[in-house]
Amino acid sequence: MTNSNIGTMKTGYAQKRKAADIAIYIILSVMVVIWLFPIFWLVARSFDSDKVVAADHIIPRSWTLDNYIGLFSGDSEYSKWLLNTLIVAICSCVVSTLIILMISYAFSRLRFKSRKTFLNLGLILGMFPGFMSMTATYAIMSLFGLNKSLLGLIIVYAAGAGLGYQVSKGFFDTIPRSLDEAAKIDGATKNQIFWRIILPLSKPIVVYTALTTFLSPWGDYIFVNYFMKDETENWTIALGLYNMVVGNNITEQFTTFCAGAVLIAIPITILFIIMQRFYVAGVTGGAVKG
Repeated sequence: MTNSNIGTMKTGYAQKRKAADIAIYIILSVMVVIWLFPIFWLVARSFDSDKVVAADHIIPRSWTLDNYIGLFSGDSEYSKWLLNTLIVAICSCVVSTLIILMISYAFSRLRFKSRKTFLNLGLILGMFPGFMSMTATYAIMSLFGLNKSLLGLIIVYAAGAGLGYQVSKGFFDTIPRSLDEAAKIDGATKNQIFWRIILPLSKPIVVYTALTTFLSPWGDYIFVNYFMKDETENWTIALGLYNMVVGNNITEQFTTFCAGAVLIAIPITILFIIMQRFYVAGVTGGAVKG
């Protein structure tokens, strides 16, 4: 085969590769547009003065900030719902993160009787959706007078956190045991090893766990609706926004609902962008090489 033939084959291959790359970019661009369009529509409607739900336009004919102003004025309880959501999300996030990390470390490092049984049991229980236990949970909380309260909601979210140990355990498994052994030789206890050695090396999984446990109560509607019922002062933002568009409210508050949905998405988006590299590292696993 001559050099000219080889050059022709390379040129043909390069052209095919370039065409394939262009096709891939076109497909990805179309997918991005499809994915971003609902978000663009939601933001646009939040500035629309036309309160009609099925509007015949995408770009508002008349722009206004009244929808955002209405969230924090008059009889609106949006700010109260937002504060409730922050309290529940932050408190349950802190407690749940600690529980998950400690349980994950115990399963990763300690060898005790029935360890595999507990691992398999936790895996099986985690397959069942949480709302299956709503009735029993509500009855138990009622016995202690914690139903329709933010404290009861925090306890419920944190109580089942231990079942989410799988990802964290996998991450702790990547940390060399030689670090634990070296610390034991220096006289460190298991408690000291966990808090002073393992956790500082586990920033990605700590951030990942914190984000996932924060997002769960932030966007939960099903359980809050069943748990809080008509106690509007203790509603979270998901339940409050939903009730904005229930029944006849949708004709009067739809664009205000859009504004509220946009506002509630901003802090989560910013938080995720800032913590993205830690989140990805926590999912993929890997702490230190050794």
